[in-house]
Amino acid sequence: MAIHQLRSRRKASGGRYVSVKKKKQRYLGSIPTHTKVDVTKKRTIRISGGSNKNRLLTCNIVNIYDPKSKKHFKIDIEGVVDNPANRNFIRRNIMTKGAVIKTPKGDARVTSRPGQEGSINAVLIK
Repeated sequence: MAIHQLRSRRKASGGRYVSVKKKKQRYLGSIPTHTKVDVTKKRTIRISGGSNKNRLLTCNIVNIYDPKSKKHFKIDIEGVVDNPANRNFIRRNIMTKGAVIKTPKGDARVTSRPGQEGSINAVLIK
């Protein structure tokens, strides 16, 4: 069954909303990407309007910004330390925006959306 981004047909009480419009192709959504720590793999998909979006399936390199030295550098990802989106993402090494990852320079918080942008940007913590 297709994933749609419409309001549910049921109310919180269990009652039914009377639908004014049908499901249409423009309301389609997609399954989450769940970017994992591994050798970098990307997939390009076509989105509405004819543009392209890069889905980052797996990645092992991150662009980190160090606020103290005010410098950017690329570094390897060792693993996921914390993920407020879902606690089960930690043991599965899934990175989302807001996840804390472990690097040789220290822990960093992901500031980009890996499943939407095709790269991982982060800021060092502490």
